[in-house]
Amino acid sequence: MVEDIDAVVLNFSSTSLNVLNLVLAIVMFSIALELKPSDFQRLFRAPKALMTGVVSQFILLPALTFCLVLVTNPQPSIALGLILVSACPGGNISNFITHRAGGNSALSVSLTAFSTVAAIFLTPANIAFWGSLYGPTRAILLETAIDPMSVAITVGLLLVLPLCLGMLLNVKRPDITARLRTPLQYVSMGIFITFVVLALASNWQLFLQYATAVAALVFLHNALALAAGYTAATFAGLSAFDRRSITIETGIQNSGLGLILIFGFFNGLGGMAVVAAFWGMWHILSGIFLASMMSRTTAPGYS
Repeated sequence: MVEDIDAVVLNFSSTSLNVLNLVLAIVMFSIALELKPSDFQRLFRAPKALMTGVVSQFILLPALTFCLVLVTNPQPSIALGLILVSACPGGNISNFITHRAGGNSALSVSLTAFSTVAAIFLTPANIAFWGSLYGPTRAILLETAIDPMSVAITVGLLLVLPLCLGMLLNVKRPDITARLRTPLQYVSMGIFITFVVLALASNWQLFLQYATAVAALVFLHNALALAAGYTAATFAGLSAFDRRSITIETGIQNSGLGLILIFGFFNGLGGMAVVAAFWGMWHILSGIFLASMMSRTTAPGYS
């Protein structure tokens, strides 16, 4: 049964993808409501944390993912799904989870913004580089082309626009954002989780049939990503306040963008889609659990 996963194609309509984009944009907007330009000015004056997060996200995680693939030797579409997820920028949901964990929200959003814009170039480059090094996935890549312009448009609508609008509203009308901030974060989170579940409904039997084939790998991959972020931040000598942000940012991937790429460029290839969908659910659970553990203490370096 596992062998058949490479031939399975999941159904995910263009309408569902558009709704997913909208939902993720709402999540980004809700986080931006608590940010001001001064938050980012401080980061760019001391860029070590920002650069550590980018290195962890786009160099360390893809390299570790490739090692995981070599050790576990999964089916080609599963392997490429893991590589694609690791090549995606941090997910918008990471900003919400970082806030709940008592980490540096401005750093988290800055990393999401920077890495998502960089993903226009680095995501296809990482997929092509690491995927081509693993023989079984090379054949899939030879039949596929990722359009950077499509990724750029997605980035603008999904992240940059809601980020700018949220910050602008916070600067111009802080009285409104003070009332909207917390309720909108919880509502947007609820909408996101509900959408992920409903969007899988049309593929539920296939998803259940093949989820067990990827579950252990996704658990291990997510744990590896979180450990990579924590280790990179620790070796960089960052404060616990920043370390929480980088840990979560590396461990929470933009699986929504991953699904968009999979259905837009890989025709919903079974193993890839199941990996991204399972990641989409699991990293929310693992992230919220980790945030609840972290939030029990105030991180040194918090200001």
